[in-house]
Amino acid sequence: MSALTRISESGSFTQPNDDAATIKTDVSASQDADYLVVLEPQDNPQNMSLFRRWLAVLIISSASLCVTCDSSIAAFTEQGAAQTFHVSHEVTILGISLYVIGLGIGPLLVGPLSELYGRNVVYQASYVFFFIFTFPVVFAPNIAVFLVFRLITGFCGSAFLSVAGGSVSDMFPNSSIASPMAVYTISPFIGPVAGPLIAGFINQHLYWEWTYRVQLCWIFVELLMLATFVPETYVPVILKKKAKRLRESTGDSKFYAPLDRREGSLASAIIVSCYTPFQLLLFDRMALLLDSWNALILGILYLAFQAFPIIFGDIHGFNMQTTGLTFIGIGLGMLSAISTQPLWNRSLFFWCSASVSILMTLLFRLYARETAKYNGDPPPEMRLIMGQVGAILVPVGLFWLAFTTYPQVHWIAPIIASVPFGSGIYFVFTSTFTYLVTAYRPIAASAMASNSAMRSAFAAAFPLFAGAMYDRLGTVGATALLAGLATLMAPLP
Repeated sequence: MSALTRISESGSFTQPNDDAATIKTDVSASQDADYLVVLEPQDNPQNMSLFRRWLAVLIISSASLCVTCDSSIAAFTEQGAAQTFHVSHEVTILGISLYVIGLGIGPLLVGPLSELYGRNVVYQASYVFFFIFTFPVVFAPNIAVFLVFRLITGFCGSAFLSVAGGSVSDMFPNSSIASPMAVYTISPFIGPVAGPLIAGFINQHLYWEWTYRVQLCWIFVELLMLATFVPETYVPVILKKKAKRLRESTGDSKFYAPLDRREGSLASAIIVSCYTPFQLLLFDRMALLLDSWNALILGILYLAFQAFPIIFGDIHGFNMQTTGLTFIGIGLGMLSAISTQPLWNRSLFFWCSASVSILMTLLFRLYARETAKYNGDPPPEMRLIMGQVGAILVPVGLFWLAFTTYPQVHWIAPIIASVPFGSGIYFVFTSTFTYLVTAYRPIAASAMASNSAMRSAFAAAFPLFAGAMYDRLGTVGATALLAGLATLMAPLP
């Protein structure tokens, strides 16, 4: 009689004892586990040399800067595009808005792709399409083609606003992620500031289409560097490639990685990626509040691309080239803020000087104390202390800017006022991005995608009503209104 089937004394059949089946299953599982590929020290991206990791961060950050720079250079091509395509100035503003919308919706797709195919493939494919679809922008025969491909190029470049944060997280542990995350964080915001500087010089001396031709050359250089120097950092894909190599070298098809047995299709992953960020916004109040705060700040920054030509061009009589130079104040503010990053990393504080208030000094001391309390690895909430500094500097800079836009006030005053605004932008976004990546690490891509989607919605909308708002309220009233909104958001961190 079979060992798996027995007849009871009453003559009826009974189910076999589960012990034999359980033993068989355990043996099978044990043998299966022997072929599971695991991460070894030499495979871990966090064990790469410090030089190689930082080189990858700098290239990814420069690629991100290039993408976001492309968003703002359109602000200084609007007049030339309006004349070429015979449309109003308001229509050409859509060149910024549609590009930023593309930046916002792109992460919903590229996030799942990066989790299936890896970061590197997404970066390279993103830049290849970014390069190809910039050609129709340069040689657009009409405004419709121009605007459609501005949307598409924004979509193609969007990987660097969501996936790139994951690459930084892949290569650095929590205890040392602050500096590389700070470098990456500042690049998407230095980009919009650099755009007017570059476009102002080009459009002052050349035809407006040359702005995009120069950008095209920059994209090509970035593509070469991404393909040459940036390694794959996503651990599941590293393991998948390792399993494939083992199958090919040994001829044994049993080797596998966790990603090889992943359940669900790419379509389902994209669907989940599309609703998870919005689910996070609906049910997680912390994510909603921080994303709303970030969205307002970025909206104000993109509104400045329409406001600064009014303040410095109409009031002070600056030409296009010198108007572009007025964004140096915001850039200097960002660079001065990133120079304080080593102090945050070493948990040091310094006593107040001309540029640091007593309250900010107390925040440095609080961060130092909390970091020491947790042996140098503070919880994610401690990252928001840096955001508290930014919450102070942003409205201070905007109020200062508002009340120095009178014609009788020297033009240098509003430029100086934009310096604390730029510093505040850095502190706000660095603290928020670092918090999201560390606090929501299992779903960090979705957390960053929700932030990117909301930020992009505000950044796309604000330039559209900037002209009407400044015409109706004046430079003082409109800028003070923005400062008031930033003040209301200040308690959030």
